[in-house]
Amino acid sequence: MKQDLLTLKDLTKEQFDALFARALELKKRKKEGIVDRPLEGKTVGLLFNKPSTRTRISFEAATIQLGGVSIFMNENDTQIGRSEPVKDTARVLARYIDCLVIRTFSQELIEEYASYSDVPVVNALTDMYHPCQILSDLMTVIEDKGSYDAKVAWVGDGNNVAHSWMWAASTLGFELSIACPEGFDPNDAILKEALARGAKITVVRDPKEAVAGADIIYTDVWASMGQEAEQAAREKSFEGFIVDDALMALAKPDASFMHCLPAHRGEEVSESVMEGDQSIIWDQAENKLHMHKAILDMLISRTL
Repeated sequence: MKQDLLTLKDLTKEQFDALFARALELKKRKKEGIVDRPLEGKTVGLLFNKPSTRTRISFEAATIQLGGVSIFMNENDTQIGRSEPVKDTARVLARYIDCLVIRTFSQELIEEYASYSDVPVVNALTDMYHPCQILSDLMTVIEDKGSYDAKVAWVGDGNNVAHSWMWAASTLGFELSIACPEGFDPNDAILKEALARGAKITVVRDPKEAVAGADIIYTDVWASMGQEAEQAAREKSFEGFIVDDALMALAKPDASFMHCLPAHRGEEVSESVMEGDQSIIWDQAENKLHMHKAILDMLISRTL
């Protein structure tokens, strides 16, 4: 039976751990020059309706390095752009490919694809969630801190990345402190359900309170894709939410800085923090490749 990866809410702790172990193994083997080809003869479809650098390239590279072939599709270049029903497209694509990776706006849309597809569907970002990002982020935390048993401080907008952090916290049990300006909190229904599942999540207004004693300080852009028209208003709302050296100094001495990129230097994060010794953003970006390998390998082989 096929399994999709649409949200981290649906993964068990054992599945999280299996993905981390496989990604770390594949990374180690690549560093040792060992070539793995579990996707030989397999085809991965990438249906992207949003721009992407890291997510697209890492999924394409992951497929190629594991011996498979990727096909990139934009909605406007297909019959989808001429209003072909999702249920028709999904069923046809499943006859051609072995996995469908989608980056789009609507979570409901990706769930519809999954409901009609006979092959695994992977959420490579929607306006509501970004599960693959958090899987590679947590892999990076494991490498950096030895485990994911850490305090993570989120500073900024309660967006799709924050929502996926919340689901991960609800299953894995790490502490998550979220600092958002008034009016920019995470989705209330997601927060309530995550808390009901036992998550250790707090939402505060003061970034200084959130980062106190934190192992990981994480931020994202203040205006995500599709919110460009709100940029000026959001800059005003997020005054005081920049992750700079003064804010980092309030966390643990060995705290690390993370950002899913792209970053607006001098806005949500200072240049000195981005380029400082506590920044692990380049390891974080690299690990998208290794985690995406693990996701594709385990979903296509149906071993997750």
